[in-house]
Amino acid sequence: MIRAIIDFIGTLWVLAALGWVSRFRIRGAYWNWRMHTAFADGIPEAKQNGLIRSVFEYGRWAWRIRRLR
Repeated sequence: MIRAIIDFIGTLWVLAALGWVSRFRIRGAYWNWRMHTAFADGIPEAKQNGLIRSVFEYGRWAWRIRRLR
């Protein structure tokens, strides 16, 4: 339970840091590249918040890889 809370907070931290570094330019070169490497056609799944879920999964992965978990 505590690990899940720490992972959630860490995920938000990583996503906020990534947003800050990219100056929140969501249509910029980095985000365009990220979308095309994450999804075959550059567009996430159409079902239930596919983009939000994918972004959160990426943030969780980035947080865990930093912590080597």
